[in-house]
Amino acid sequence: MPAEGRDEGLLLRSNPPRREKTMMKEASGKDGESATKSAVLNPRREAEKVRILAETVVLVALSGALYLFRFFLLPQGGSVTLGSMVPVFLLALRRGPRVGIVGGVAFGLVALVEDLYSGVEVIFYPAQVILDYPLAFGVLGLAGFFRRMPILGVGIGVAARFCSHFVSGVLFFASFAPAGVSPFVYSAVYNGGFLLPEFAITAALMFVLVRVKALELYL
Repeated sequence: MPAEGRDEGLLLRSNPPRREKTMMKEASGKDGESATKSAVLNPRREAEKVRILAETVVLVALSGALYLFRFFLLPQGGSVTLGSMVPVFLLALRRGPRVGIVGGVAFGLVALVEDLYSGVEVIFYPAQVILDYPLAFGVLGLAGFFRRMPILGVGIGVAARFCSHFVSGVLFFASFAPAGVSPFVYSAVYNGGFLLPEFAITAALMFVLVRVKALELYL
């Protein structure tokens, strides 16, 4: 090989083209930029998780407090309260169904403890307790699927709660039905008797909260 050819080859190997250098610099710059962004986003995500957790605890506690204010209490459980479902609906509509369902389940467990403390006989079978408390209150979180139609979401949540109580009534409380009355009719009347006024109170309060834009505060 001529000397000139060898010199040119050595020069190309020792000094890569400028375009390749530029591309390498751009790639390293992008990597550094993405690493910086992820470092900034992680603390923000953690702060958001803490905020959602704190909001869940506060709203579940508020639901538990409102659950203690009852207009009347039925003998086998079920009561009309001072809008105790409102904070859970507020949580679901603000944070979505997943957080709402978790908050609803927590509220159900709180309601179970409060009912037991009030002296109401509410535990008959393990499956019945699940239907009447964690599941019945957890489904209130389904309202989170209807964030653009809050009142419809409230109606869906209450209807789902009614279904859970209804199934529990048919399966476990048929013996309480008066003679000649179908367990289906008895369960529907019993559970509808307290859930209809409860829905009316909840829907009215939620309507006010929607009007004052409470769903958008501190989001």
